[in-house]
Amino acid sequence: MADSANKGKRPSGRKLAQAAGRYSGGRAGSAGGDPLPVAARPAGGSGSSGGRGGTTSKTPKAPKKRSGGGRNATERRRLINYPRAGKGPIMRWIPGWRFYLGAFLLFIIAVVGTFVVAYAMIKVPEPSEFAQAQTTTVYYADGTTKMGEFSEVDRTIVDTSTLPDYVGNAVVASEDRSFYSNNGVDPRGIARAFVNNMRGGGLQGASTLTQQYVKNYYVDTTSSYGGKFKQAIMAIKIDREMSKKEILGSYLNTVYYGRGAYGVEAASQAFFGHSASDMTVSEAALVAGILPAPSSWDPAINPDQAKERWQRVLDYMLEDGYITQDQYDSASYPETVSSQNTETYSGPTGYLLQIVRSELQDDAGLTDEQIDTGGLNIVTTVSKDDQDAAVTAVDNLPEGHSDNLRTGLVSIDAKTGGIVALYGGPDYLTNQINSSTEAVAQAGSTYKPFALIAGLEGGLTLANGYQGVSPMDVEGTTFRNFQNAQFSWADLITATTYSVNTPYVQLNRDVGPDTTNEVAQRAGYPEDTIGMESNIQNVLGSASPHTLDIATAYATFASQGTRRDTHIVSSVANNSGSVSYTPSTDGDKVFDDGVMADSTYAMQQVVNSGSGDTARSLGRPIAAKTGSSSDNKSAQFVGYTPQIATAVTLYQTGEDGSEESITPWGEYDEITGSTYPADIFTEYMQTALKDLPVEDFPDRTAESYQRGSLNGTSMPVEDDYAPAPQPQPTQRQAPVPTTAPQPRTEEPDDEQPPVDNEPTAEPTPDRGDGNEPPGQTAQPPQNGGGQDSPTKPGGNGSGGEVVPNNPGGGADKPGELERRAEQQQGGPQKNNRN
Repeated sequence: MADSANKGKRPSGRKLAQAAGRYSGGRAGSAGGDPLPVAARPAGGSGSSGGRGGTTSKTPKAPKKRSGGGRNATERRRLINYPRAGKGPIMRWIPGWRFYLGAFLLFIIAVVGTFVVAYAMIKVPEPSEFAQAQTTTVYYADGTTKMGEFSEVDRTIVDTSTLPDYVGNAVVASEDRSFYSNNGVDPRGIARAFVNNMRGGGLQGASTLTQQYVKNYYVDTTSSYGGKFKQAIMAIKIDREMSKKEILGSYLNTVYYGRGAYGVEAASQAFFGHSASDMTVSEAALVAGILPAPSSWDPAINPDQAKERWQRVLDYMLEDGYITQDQYDSASYPETVSSQNTETYSGPTGYLLQIVRSELQDDAGLTDEQIDTGGLNIVTTVSKDDQDAAVTAVDNLPEGHSDNLRTGLVSIDAKTGGIVALYGGPDYLTNQINSSTEAVAQAGSTYKPFALIAGLEGGLTLANGYQGVSPMDVEGTTFRNFQNAQFSWADLITATTYSVNTPYVQLNRDVGPDTTNEVAQRAGYPEDTIGMESNIQNVLGSASPHTLDIATAYATFASQGTRRDTHIVSSVANNSGSVSYTPSTDGDKVFDDGVMADSTYAMQQVVNSGSGDTARSLGRPIAAKTGSSSDNKSAQFVGYTPQIATAVTLYQTGEDGSEESITPWGEYDEITGSTYPADIFTEYMQTALKDLPVEDFPDRTAESYQRGSLNGTSMPVEDDYAPAPQPQPTQRQAPVPTTAPQPRTEEPDDEQPPVDNEPTAEPTPDRGDGNEPPGQTAQPPQNGGGQDSPTKPGGNGSGGEVVPNNPGGGADKPGELERRAEQQQGGPQKNNRN
């Protein structure tokens, strides 16, 4: 009956599974199934029916298995119940609370994970070069007087622990009042900036000092959110690694305060004219208050806003306990200095700074970046007093000269090679051509001592000489002394004292022009000097050196033959005081002591009795040489003591920059080496020598009183040029008259001996300098004056080294007797400056 009741019904769900398990082994013919229990088997056999007369028992059929699981898969719960089952047409699309909770938790996990990964991966980088950039300061030779600065930014990093506490706390009160309590970031500040930016306001950054410090010191300024996140991570790290005091100190040294000043030290100098260590509470509050907009809120631009910000900071400082009530009550609005917009290279000092910069690059091996950002301390060789004296001496030239007149002056310490003063022009910003180191001018007769030294090295002595008549033909070129002054004989002292051209041309012919040039190069002339040619007239100064080159060569003479590298940098040190560069001052011995003693003796006579007598007013031994070029396009005076050598050059340029003759002005009809160049030299040297002891030059050598030979070849002597005796006229006997006097058949010879044009003078022993050998007295100047003696208006002579057009000019008022070879018919060109 049960079977009948259940007939046609199909078990489902769990019952189906149980049934399937219970009867899985009783299926007829199922492979591998266990046999049904004996009690469940039909009696009489295993078939579906018993014996013919037996009871028949029907075995239930196993349910059929549905392909693919069917309804079972449909009934299972979905992993993501969306759209939600069992909900209405609208609600089924709205996520449930579990979804929101899960999403929130997932977001928190993502944020925390991102932060952890970022914190592990983001490293604090090396400080940016800009943040570390400091001003390089250049000092005069005393090491304390500032000459100028090199900088990309005006910053001087200081130890902020030496500053009053209120200097840093003023910034904290103004910029980040939570500085001492936050962990490097301010979540509220970040949220505030985010909301502001989303609303379309101006982009805002984080507000903590630590984050601003990170931005200024480590990474470039950025307003992107990625950059802000990176800065925040680094700020947290830095806050954990550094103390608040260290962070604040670094911030004070990097932040921009306005007026081009980076860091608190530069700011204090820019606003108040003194160091940050001397700042008052009021001053600290003022510079801290304008930090958000230092250029717009500068007291000089917006005094009302600046004062409002100053008061705000004072209030916060009192409220936060950084100052006392007494300090608050006594605070008054501070006065600021005028904004100084000084140019680094302005005025004559600009030329010095440019030379310093070039030397740092060429000799010290520094790059522009190292110079401009390294915070170096550069001490130069330039004396402040001497430099001021050089500028003053040039400025004291009388008014009336051409606007195109240029002046160069270089003064060198002969014992070190250091430049003690240099004048390159009135203002570097208006003319970048340094008249002492870049412009060139013909050397004129300042070149003659090189031939003199070449002769002395070859075996000649000061007693050797040459005929000094004018004009004179030498190797096909006609040369003249100034105003055709005549010297039947001039030893090397006389030829140097009066700068006589023709003897020096003959000397140069004998020693060789190349030898003269080689001596000039040993002394200090560059090998590539313009116009340094290999012809006999090069001795008259066709080469065009810089004034610096002339001073260098004569500094070699002053040091008695030791050539030192001329330099302007004495030392380079970093801001901690470690010296990284000093130049060598040893030098090389390039000339023999005896040669230097004799050549110096000859040049001393230029001052004692020649064209350089202006310098005698210095009251100490001076050796010198004057020089003027073709057509008076340049004029030089160069002289030295055993301590200092100084060269002065005047030249004039045309409107197109080409050289032109110096326009005479003032008390001189002609501008030569013995005029204004000698005046400038003498005025300057009065200051340069005032604190130096008087030193004597070495005596001339004993051998210099006897004539020598040149490389074994005998040289001419004075007797070789003595005029041949002329027959004296005789009185003929008149015949004895007879009846009447007989007429004369021959006129008496009225011819007189030729008269030499050489001027003469009686010996005057007081013209010597005390170096003559026993029993010998120095000879006076044969022509009564130096060859470069100036002539004032109305005189009958002409100072300088110009070949006059009238060859018959006398020597009663000689000039400098040194000019180029004058072009003759078919002859070579005279030496004009290239």
